[in-house]
Amino acid sequence: MNPACTNKECSISATDPDTIGDGGENMVDSQFERKASDVLQRILLDLLLVTDGRTTDLLELIMNEKVRVEVIRQEQITEDANIMGEFSGGPYYVRESVLIGEKSGFVVSHNIALIYSTHVPPALFENIAHRQQGIGKVMSSLGIRSLRDVADSGFIIGEDAIDLFKKPIKIRFPDLHHPIPYKRYFMYFGRKPGIQMLEYYHPDLLAHRLQQEFKQE
Repeated sequence: MNPACTNKECSISATDPDTIGDGGENMVDSQFERKASDVLQRILLDLLLVTDGRTTDLLELIMNEKVRVEVIRQEQITEDANIMGEFSGGPYYVRESVLIGEKSGFVVSHNIALIYSTHVPPALFENIAHRQQGIGKVMSSLGIRSLRDVADSGFIIGEDAIDLFKKPIKIRFPDLHHPIPYKRYFMYFGRKPGIQMLEYYHPDLLAHRLQQEFKQE
């Protein structure tokens, strides 16, 4: 029986730079890919936080699938000067919802909207009341334009997440391991804001998309 290699041959193979170089290059490639993935994810999340356009479009682009809205709660609330601040336009409604990938079932974002109904176009308000679609998609289908003013954005630990009334909120993202990116902004349909939005985005959007791509290969 012929041995796989002689002692001398095995010794050369174990120390040959060409041989160990392949492993070293693979390790470097793997580290580069992880770093590139982290940088790309951070760029995408930063884009979500600064854009003043329809974030739903960007989310669907990242996910490579359509998203649907699932309304958790929607109710009329009483006016509170401490909550409304300088803005008025009641009656006021609060709507909490999540956006979910239609194919994957992945929870993309968790959203809280405060609606100043007096300053919202009637057709838009009627569609919001029916709870069937995301606000952005309704606006697009109706051809309604708005000016968006980003008031706050950043990253927050899941346990520290709050709603628009500064009350703790449980974000519906399972198995969180990273800080959650969020954005709070006002939507203007006239001189005064009609909707105040607070959106939390799943921090693993890109990782989920990559997993879906690998499954298809």
